[in-house]
Amino acid sequence: MGAKAEVEAWAAARRPPVAGVDEAGRGALAGPLVAAAVILDGAVVEGLDDSKRLGRPVRERLLAEVLGSAEALSVVAFPAWWIDEHGLGAANREVLSRAVGRLLPRAGCALADGRLRIGPRIDCLPGADGRSAAVAAASVVAKVLRDAAMSALGSVHPGYGFERNCGYGTPEHRQALARLGPCRVHRLSYAGVGG
Repeated sequence: MGAKAEVEAWAAARRPPVAGVDEAGRGALAGPLVAAAVILDGAVVEGLDDSKRLGRPVRERLLAEVLGSAEALSVVAFPAWWIDEHGLGAANREVLSRAVGRLLPRAGCALADGRLRIGPRIDCLPGADGRSAAVAAASVVAKVLRDAAMSALGSVHPGYGFERNCGYGTPEHRQALARLGPCRVHRLSYAGVGG
């Protein structure tokens, strides 16, 4: 069964509405891990997809449409120090759980992308961020908000190029780390960051 058919079969066996949840920033060397959960109001938002497959202008346009057609929305962010203290796996599960947990009273079911075990009322399916409108909407919200946060952090911590690389391990960012050392928004527990 393909990813799309798997998500459709999952949805057919659940009570609507779906609370979709996804995160952004898991693989970054700096900045927060951001999760968003979205319940759409039933309106179709054309062009929704996994945020990683969409360009920045498209994501920003879709954010406005998602905000206009969301029945409910929740966003949670964990800073770098929380990730360092608790580990990425625990941070990822907890940020997703908290974001979608706020919507569970309004949702008939909850869906996340991947194979994590987040909670008893939250199912995870690989490819959900590209196959479920609610999960794709959450993916877009999390990515656009995290990118904006990283752009703001680029002004506070100049020299790392956060406004361009969003904290990911690009050559520019790695060269800046070698030259400047880490700043307070870097994930010091990551290889190549904490020295």
